[in-house]
Amino acid sequence: MHGEAAYATTAGVAGVAPPGPVSEGAPAAPPRPAVRPARLRITDLRFRDGTRTSRTDPRTVLRFPSGDLVVVSGLPGSGKSTLMRRVLPERDGHGAPVHRLDSQDTRERWERGRLRRLPYALYRPLVRAAHYGALRRALRSGGSVVVHDCGTLAWVRRWLSRAARRDGRAVHLVLLDVPPQTALTGQRARGRGVSGYAFARHRRAVRRLLARAERSRLPAGFASAVLLDRPAAGALQRVTFG
Repeated sequence: MHGEAAYATTAGVAGVAPPGPVSEGAPAAPPRPAVRPARLRITDLRFRDGTRTSRTDPRTVLRFPSGDLVVVSGLPGSGKSTLMRRVLPERDGHGAPVHRLDSQDTRERWERGRLRRLPYALYRPLVRAAHYGALRRALRSGGSVVVHDCGTLAWVRRWLSRAARRDGRAVHLVLLDVPPQTALTGQRARGRGVSGYAFARHRRAVRRLLARAERSRLPAGFASAVLLDRPAAGALQRVTFG
């Protein structure tokens, strides 16, 4: 299924194909046919007025409509959890809560609980059940939802797509394009990694997502995709819903 374009390109044209995330403060552009989603490198972005962005530029903001669903995907260690904690607001532009669902947060809560002395593998199913239970409640709330996705669970994206269609809202993909070695370094930095077998599965899944997004072939039901390399992710100031 063909989706809409990423919110900007790196080729000197700042164009948006609604509905999708937009760069706050960028010149308005009329709707146009979907084009190939570009790798979004915010620090290299040039707008039609000839100006460039910088780390302090207010245009390094992704803005989505209130109530939309956003899936943040990428390799383990690519910085998904860190990015979500740093740029997501607690409330949208109307004062409603923004639901941030990160399985890593769920795991850490369980690790501080009564089962902390047990190997994680023994209570992993309970952590997953708690995470997806929280996601289900967030979807039923009708509010804006941002969910951490490891990339290998296509059924989660299908679930979100069905929920979006049912409620008349859009779902978007924010995909971190980070080299495998960088992701492995990130795993070591946080003191927690995945097995070689699991990491290989993640690499294949994320590679497919990247290839499809760059050809404007998004997961079924998704309205847009934003591809962020490491510098772009670092330059991103915040995500807003309103």
